[in-house]
Amino acid sequence: MIDKCPGSLMSSEYAKQLGAKLRAIRTQQGLSLHGVEEKSQGRWKAVVVGSYERGDRAVTVQRLAELADFYGVPVQELLPGTTPGGAAEPPPKLVLDLERLAHVPAEKAGPLQRYAATIQSQRGDYNGKVLSIRQDDLRTLAVIYDQSPSVLTEQLISWGVLGADARRAVQHEDV
Repeated sequence: MIDKCPGSLMSSEYAKQLGAKLRAIRTQQGLSLHGVEEKSQGRWKAVVVGSYERGDRAVTVQRLAELADFYGVPVQELLPGTTPGGAAEPPPKLVLDLERLAHVPAEKAGPLQRYAATIQSQRGDYNGKVLSIRQDDLRTLAVIYDQSPSVLTEQLISWGVLGADARRAVQHEDV
């Protein structure tokens, strides 16, 4: 049941789409519902987040902004797109292979290794095998390496640190 109180996102279909986005962000970060509760030290209850994700419970704009902040994503990333039925293909995930990165000489990969270590520290994510990065991270790394995002992407692919599908993520970046 969706509340129709002021400040709430109201449509049932919209709530389900919003919930799907919330779930996608949470799972992308490798968190279970209980993991969210633990990581937030009880601020975000698993049952509440789960009800938001199912679209069973209205989320106020304020709470949505707070949840976006908790996940470290812009609020607009949580809002359902304007394309009907999600017709737009989502950009591929940018996933760094940390095991391969460890074998790239430090004189080449030092800045990337430090950047990845910082992201891991911020997220508390130390699985050591892979690390998802955002397009903004890639743009920042491109500035650090003094290259365009597409040139840096090609270099990371050649090192075996990024998959070839990452090319699609930066096709429009250099325009």
